[in-house]
Amino acid sequence: MEMDFERCYRAVDSRDQRFDGWFYTGVTSTGIYCRPSCPAITPKRQNVRFFPSAAAAQGAGLRACRRCRPDAAPGSPQWDIRADVVGRAMRLIADGVVDRAGVPGLASRLGYTERHLHRMLSAEMGAGPLALARAQRAQTARILIETTDLGMAEIAFAAGFGSVRQFNDTLREVYASAPSDLRTARGRQQAATGAGTITLRLAYRPPLHAQALLDFLAVRALRGVDEVRDGTYRRGLRLPHGIGEVALTPADGHVAATLRLTDLRDLAPAVARCRRLLDLDADPTAIDATLAADPALARAVAAEPGVRLPRAVDGFEMAVRAVVGQQVSVTAAQKTLTRLLTHQVDHEVDEADGDRMRGFLSAEELLGLPDSGFGMPSARRETLRGLARVVADGALDLAPGVDREEAVRQLVALPGIGPWTANYLAMRALGDPDILLSTDLAVRRGAAALGLPDTQKTLDGYAERWRPWRSYATIRLWRAA
Repeated sequence: MEMDFERCYRAVDSRDQRFDGWFYTGVTSTGIYCRPSCPAITPKRQNVRFFPSAAAAQGAGLRACRRCRPDAAPGSPQWDIRADVVGRAMRLIADGVVDRAGVPGLASRLGYTERHLHRMLSAEMGAGPLALARAQRAQTARILIETTDLGMAEIAFAAGFGSVRQFNDTLREVYASAPSDLRTARGRQQAATGAGTITLRLAYRPPLHAQALLDFLAVRALRGVDEVRDGTYRRGLRLPHGIGEVALTPADGHVAATLRLTDLRDLAPAVARCRRLLDLDADPTAIDATLAADPALARAVAAEPGVRLPRAVDGFEMAVRAVVGQQVSVTAAQKTLTRLLTHQVDHEVDEADGDRMRGFLSAEELLGLPDSGFGMPSARRETLRGLARVVADGALDLAPGVDREEAVRQLVALPGIGPWTANYLAMRALGDPDILLSTDLAVRRGAAALGLPDTQKTLDGYAERWRPWRSYATIRLWRAA
């Protein structure tokens, strides 16, 4: 989004929450920065500056507004659409790569020098990778302060800070308060009981068609990995420092999330993956406007506004699901996957935890399974093993910050993986918003139900009008089927 002053100021004056996360409003007369929908009195034009990121506002010496909580705004939809270096970098920073591997690790993942990466991010975001990661650490620390009984030193290291002094200085600068004052001033939210349990709200841009998300996930749920029950989606997570579990319940204006983590350093990546799974950073107004311009989809969009693209918390998990699901029904794929998982041995999960969800098996665990554990033809079994090898060796990366086109090229080069599987992964694991699975039988059935062309060639040509949101059209065609 271009930082056009008049356009941004109109959004602030109308308190338009659709622009939350797109930019931040700095008020020089008060020294604070806000989200566009902040309910405070609209500041005078001469006292306003606009910033592309919270880190840029903090770099200008502004502190976060305590009323509108700008650090809790939805993320920018740009990082869903853009596949360039800046977009990839922002997705990796959100997943905690800078906290785990530093700026050198981030630059290496992207294939650029640290200096050039800093220059690109500063030009577009107003801040370099360290400042962007620092802003995220401050938000993580605030969440832990308000939702747990942990001591401040524990919170400092769990949030990714290198020292307690750095933690104190950053929170004083960002929130104009000592960490202990944040806890006293707001009081702790009622948290679920249990060590390592955190409750928080995940914001989104309305509308959100929650039932469409839950329906999609429920049909594909695997016992012990994920489930939908009473309007809540639960699943296990494999995170950088251990396993975790999350319960996500859509509500008015937010998704309530309860996280159980074995290591609190995984809070930021867990939140980023949950947001990605439910597509909470999307701009549904822009997506629906494009799709509704087609008369064939207009009625479906009007009836079900805000349908999202369910994504993934684990690229390897989605790859295995896609390979198993090739040319078979969803029900048949679930049976095969369930058999695969019954041979999984996860020593990290204590049997005393009862029905606690576990994460999907890792590439290394899949390679350790005997032939009898697969329950599928030998060719498909070897496809899964070949996939697991390149993932385990690091030759194939299925994280959200990868180059999507390069990942698709690598996938189709593997024996047994064709264009449908690679594009399905690009859509769900890598978050490409512009994929049409025109060879998919259910997509073609949905197209026929809506009176659209139902052959691959004609549907591909017709779907050009849905760019850049063809992935969302695919979801709607599946629902129509």
